[in-house]
Amino acid sequence: MYHSVGDCSDDPYRVTVTPERLDGQLRWMRRRGLRGVSVAELLAARARGEGRGLVGLTFDDGYTDFLDNALPVLTRWKCTATLFVLPGRLGGDNAWDPLGPRKPLLTADGVRRAAGAGMEIGSHGLTHVDLTRADDTLLKAETVESRALLEELTGVPAAGFCYPYGTVDRRVMDAVRNAGYAYACAIDPGELSGPHVLPRLHVGQDDTAVRLLLKYRLHRLRRRPVAGLR
Repeated sequence: MYHSVGDCSDDPYRVTVTPERLDGQLRWMRRRGLRGVSVAELLAARARGEGRGLVGLTFDDGYTDFLDNALPVLTRWKCTATLFVLPGRLGGDNAWDPLGPRKPLLTADGVRRAAGAGMEIGSHGLTHVDLTRADDTLLKAETVESRALLEELTGVPAAGFCYPYGTVDRRVMDAVRNAGYAYACAIDPGELSGPHVLPRLHVGQDDTAVRLLLKYRLHRLRRRPVAGLR
């Protein structure tokens, strides 16, 4: 799980990695025989029994620095990724973060450029709100309407959803599934399991090769296999 790729000198939420660090992390993966792919590609490969050696890469929020800083590194290492964007904030910024610098978000054209470069585009909701606190009307807008807007924007239905802040409960999970998403990404979904609450591992600027290895091993020990996935 990545977010922004750029200058991390002012990064109170620890959501930014430099392009150099991302490059080193992808190099580490390739040296271990691993390759980063979009979540949709990973799930399709696993369904065919061919997922060994693949790692799902996600970038939340849809920052403009993805095109300038992340995409060239991904291309260099022959990786793809899933970019979770906010169709209700295209061309805006991360106004939901009260601390730290304002980071610009991709425009509609930027999202199409990322899709044209082979990246999967998924929904992060419309506006980045905690869906566990949303009423039914807002929950429907954040899930159903965001998917419709992305399909209009890219020409293909969005298969994936990502819960803002990683917060999810059974009501929210059911709403995402009912909206037509094939899968959804969380962070630590607790007792919930299945393709609509996929757990992810946060990767940050401090994650060198040793830390990545430890995180990977600890994550596999802590998380039980996801129900419904082979």
